[in-house]
Amino acid sequence: MVLPKARIAESAHVGSIERYRQLYRRSLEDSAAFWLEQAARIEWRRPPSKAGRWDFEAVDFAWYEDGQLNVTESCIDRHARDTPERTALIWAGDEPGESRHISYAELLQEVCRAANVLKELGVRKGDRVCIYLPMIPELAFTMLACARIGAVHSIVFAGFSAESLRSRIVDAGCEVLVTADEGLRGGRKIPLKQTSDEAIEGLDLVRHLLVVRRTGKEVAWKEGRDVWFSEVAETVAPTCDAEPMDAEDPLFVLYTSGSTGKPKGLLHTCGGYLVYASLTHELVFDHHPGESVYFCAADIGWITGHTYIVYGPLANGATSVMFESVPTYPDAGRYWQVVDDLGVSIFYTAPTALRAIAREGDEWVTRSSRRSLRVLGSVGEPINPEIWRWYHDVVGDGRCAVVDTWWQTETGGIMISPLPGATPTKPGSATLPLPGVEPLLVDEQGREIEGNEVSGNLCIGRSWPGQARTVYGDHQRFREVYFSTYPGLYFTGDGCRRDADGYYWVTGRVDDVLNVSGHRLGTAEVESALVAHDAVAEAAVVGFPHDVKGEGIFAYVIVNHDYEQHDAAELESMLRQQVRKVIGPIATPDRLQIAPGLPKTRSGKIMRRILRKIAAGEYDQLGDVTTLADPGVVERLVDDHRAASGAG
Repeated sequence: MVLPKARIAESAHVGSIERYRQLYRRSLEDSAAFWLEQAARIEWRRPPSKAGRWDFEAVDFAWYEDGQLNVTESCIDRHARDTPERTALIWAGDEPGESRHISYAELLQEVCRAANVLKELGVRKGDRVCIYLPMIPELAFTMLACARIGAVHSIVFAGFSAESLRSRIVDAGCEVLVTADEGLRGGRKIPLKQTSDEAIEGLDLVRHLLVVRRTGKEVAWKEGRDVWFSEVAETVAPTCDAEPMDAEDPLFVLYTSGSTGKPKGLLHTCGGYLVYASLTHELVFDHHPGESVYFCAADIGWITGHTYIVYGPLANGATSVMFESVPTYPDAGRYWQVVDDLGVSIFYTAPTALRAIAREGDEWVTRSSRRSLRVLGSVGEPINPEIWRWYHDVVGDGRCAVVDTWWQTETGGIMISPLPGATPTKPGSATLPLPGVEPLLVDEQGREIEGNEVSGNLCIGRSWPGQARTVYGDHQRFREVYFSTYPGLYFTGDGCRRDADGYYWVTGRVDDVLNVSGHRLGTAEVESALVAHDAVAEAAVVGFPHDVKGEGIFAYVIVNHDYEQHDAAELESMLRQQVRKVIGPIATPDRLQIAPGLPKTRSGKIMRRILRKIAAGEYDQLGDVTTLADPGVVERLVDDHRAASGAG
């Protein structure tokens, strides 16, 4: 165990494990009072008189439902009133040294101006707005502008393809799309306007394409539909009244991959989400307003960016960094240069980024000071113990707290994590649940597994304010995915071990969702993209251990007869390009094996367990293959994998 640092504990919000246990116990035993107290951390038009109600059997839950608010008044107005000159956002551009500091007073004006731009385009309360922007200040302005006028934002990561963007626009019914001429990332230009044009071609649903200038590139233009953001912004006022919203009104829809192939639009609501974002940001990072520059290196296109770049930090009056670039541009010392330049005290990133940096050598870290750092966070996937130790010892010089956080798009905020001043940590363990969170381990029959030194499926026994309320437009799917496997419980989809000390070790997905560099991708999505190519008769996709990404994508492909004599290298290149086009670069297979067949049961079910073992090179752990329709196919797959891997 690594004990909390005394100098962190002495000023921490929760300064001892005893204080944590007291807080946690009360949060479960007197849940309603605990959560009503937490509601006071944000600003309400009409404060709620009750906390939450939930019924996991009926899949019906709500929080603070008689309360009324507008989240931007908690995130911006109150700070613009009380500490107007405090920096709200620091934008760190793609090129080193390029930055912009935005005060809370300035943020209020920018958000109101953006809100009025949206109003000029006819956006009203309840309308959905799709945002496909790079990590520039206008991304934060636009999402907060939606919240200010009661519109529902649906942000799509600016690395997704036209087809992925289109499917999300259609599913959410977005009539306005916000994009940029181009994005910049790691010195490369990303043609966002061009991709947006492809996504909405022939789509009458989208009335307006609102375009932000980032690079100044000349782009194709459709009169009557396309609008320059800056041109409308010049004509509107920098003030805009905030729309009163009920606590259970929608705030945003965010799409996440599902094992069935079609992405799920998870809907989060205003009141409970913001309370939970604020509480978890304060506790997990031990944030103190005015004392800390806080740097979450995620993209706002993912839930981590929603909750821990924008909503949580701003609700708490933080100075939050928006990072446009990548950790290795122009070199592997970029993160630490930003830390030194901005005086960052709290840093939050994914293990995949840490692995990429660690591979380049410690000198990229040690050449920087990093003296300002106090708390180091990890998000997106379980962190390997060796990378945890490197993060603690090399990046943190052994003096910083490391918080390994477990949570999901569906949870809205962190669920299991150490607290910097309280929790003794173990490298690789998310440790203990946050106040109000009740994790349970269950067996395959749904029976709770009690005690320690046990493993099972990770479920949550009671609702919490940050919980997603539904899958947009498909509550039945929400029920089936999260509440049907173990009725009366929320099933996370993860396997988990609880050790002798009651610490939780999340072992990863138990379904067919991959976790690549902290991003979730459904195997069915990647398979569908491959099979859409003329060359492919059938495909099976599994995860395999990857040194940098944590989990890589391994695709087994059966080709059609017309392509059997095709050059293998050329074919693999074509298929990788196909996946990039349909889903985006993030889903590109790391390994692709042309297969003679797939291991199937006699009922036709693909035995992915066997494919995972082959992909990992664990040939001696394949188990019984005699029940397969064609056992001989396994031997051929192993031989081909050995040959390709040089395993002899």
